Amino acid sequence: MRTRYPAAAVSAALAATLATGACTAGAGAASGPPSASTDCVRVVEENGKKTDECLPLAPEQKRVDLAKPVFSRPTEITNPLHASSRIQQVIYDGHVDGKPFRTELTLLPDIKTITVDGEQVRARTLQYVSFSDGRVQEVATDWFAQADDGSVWYLGEDVFNYENGVVENTSGTWRAGKSGPAAMIMPKAPKAGDVYRPENSPGTVFEEVTVQAVGQTVPGPYGPVEGAMRTTEINLDGTRENKVVAPGYGELTIDEPGPDLEAISLAVPTDVAPGPAPAELTALSAAVRAAHVEATDAAVAKVRAAWDAYRAADRVPPLLVQQMDRDLDSLTAAVKARDAALVRGAVLRVAQNDLDLHLRHDPLAAVEAARMALWARQATLDGAARDTGAIAGDATSLELTWDRVKDHMDPDRAARIDAALKALREAADRKDATAAQQATARLASAL
Repeated sequence: MRTRYPAAAVSAALAATLATGACTAGAGAASGPPSASTDCVRVVEENGKKTDECLPLAPEQKRVDLAKPVFSRPTEITNPLHASSRIQQVIYDGHVDGKPFRTELTLLPDIKTITVDGEQVRARTLQYVSFSDGRVQEVATDWFAQADDGSVWYLGEDVFNYENGVVENTSGTWRAGKSGPAAMIMPKAPKAGDVYRPENSPGTVFEEVTVQAVGQTVPGPYGPVEGAMRTTEINLDGTRENKVVAPGYGELTIDEPGPDLEAISLAVPTDVAPGPAPAELTALSAAVRAAHVEATDAAVAKVRAAWDAYRAADRVPPLLVQQMDRDLDSLTAAVKARDAALVRGAVLRVAQNDLDLHLRHDPLAAVEAARMALWARQATLDGAARDTGAIAGDATSLELTWDRVKDHMDPDRAARIDAALKALREAADRKDATAAQQATARLASAL
């Protein structure tokens, strides 16, 4: 859905002006179908430097996104290859810029009305939150609508890029009808050779996708997945990403330039299993919560023993196994080194992994409520360390999770949580660690 850049270059790369040659498709107007003329979209390097080099784009006759979409029932997204068709939440794991990278992609109940070509189009809303080394890095609210022919169109996104817990910039934000045209993000029935542009707002965002193969059977978190599509995507900086898109998942894997890799660990409801969580997972979660409060050698040893027992008792996606093993190793080393800052980061990642495992067995609302408690514990640790940047990030993570869970809460309890979150945000903005600790205590009590 979006091009990811190394963290140090996010601001420059996304904010850079997209230099174009004569009549780039969709560049001249914010409405109407894109032009069928030959494009010259200039490469913009990751550091924001504009070049005279044109992106090697596909011939116009290969594009399947040139017709104007008609939206009669736009919120009824049935296209099996787009995540908003039936996905409630998707968790991605991997590594980017040499750091653990994690993404939560969640379907929200909100319906957004966006004006496209003078027409009011109602769109579904997805919340995207990425974490680098356990901490919030990027937040976006994305809007999608299905056209009458079954294709899915991207109508824009609000983007917030974070640095040390606070918003550094909103580069990458765009809106159909303002920044450029609506952009096809999934054809109705893609076939090899099809070309489309999921982002096509010159000056802000640009991507072009070529379908390489369809009808593929690919590895999934819990076994083979049929009906997948393989694509290659060219980005504004000239780099390419290979992606696998699969029914029930959306973007299943993202193979980025260099050593970076993102892939789905699991999806809800696709990977949900019947019945309650295994007793071994319940025991693991209790050990993780205890270590999150106080990560001693003994507490971490109990987590590792519980993790080994759970792995022997239940299926675990390979990527989540890698993540938990890595993070437990980091936590063990940090505790032995008595490095408090590294301990806080590692134990947070372990706790995030643990709750992801519950998505297979517990209702999403219950997992989200547990995530609220997780971030409250983390805010307590960061407040005690007087780490104001981390406190600000904790407040953001709590607010984002609250947006996903508040509709399931009792009104009186929700009001108490709202008040505590507001107090925490105000304290974080003032960089007042003492007030933040007080607000976090009230929040923990309300939760």
